[in-house]
Amino acid sequence: MNLNVLYEDNHLIAVFKPAGVLVQGDETGDRSLMDDVKEYLKEKYNKPGNVFLGLIHRIDRPVSGVVLFAKTSKGASRLSEQFRDHKAKKVYEAWVEGVPRQNQGTLIDNVIHFEKGNVGKVVRRGARGAERAELSYEVVESKLKFSKLKINLRTGKHHQIRIQLSHMGNPVVGDRKYGGKYLLPEGEILLRAIEISFHTATSEEKITVRAESMALPSNL
Repeated sequence: MNLNVLYEDNHLIAVFKPAGVLVQGDETGDRSLMDDVKEYLKEKYNKPGNVFLGLIHRIDRPVSGVVLFAKTSKGASRLSEQFRDHKAKKVYEAWVEGVPRQNQGTLIDNVIHFEKGNVGKVVRRGARGAERAELSYEVVESKLKFSKLKINLRTGKHHQIRIQLSHMGNPVVGDRKYGGKYLLPEGEILLRAIEISFHTATSEEKITVRAESMALPSNL
């Protein structure tokens, strides 16, 4: 186990999730980030039996970045409330194909998710099952055929960033599911949860946890 712990207090722990790793176990039976964090806590604090670990939010398997867990039920309750009330903020970074027509902007779409194929798309307003999705982006770097975007997520819909950027005409590099042309190792896509800001479980102190920025692979 080589866990990258970015922040820890009595109630919360934030770690870096590499691309290709599950946040939580699923039907594949593959080892998950939760498994590694539980093992870390068990060893560090010499805990007997099962270790409590609350799942507060998720990121997709091919996405990398900061994931926040709760070490206590109090932490789980307080932070889940912050995410629900949009008081916790998440910032993403993405390398996309092409250059967006505008250097910065806000995307507001209606998206729908299909269980079959685990895929989503933008649909017309009022379509059955559609949900409002909103994000803002800013181009922070451009290299020939690619651009790096900073993304502030306003809503948290399934595959939202991937769907909306693809619909804009700039799919995330490596995201073949949503129109990307390039295939990266381990099914990785160049999307990262780069930053999470939240208040601690016991005070109004604001904490910001940040991961390292992504570089564009040299073979692209």
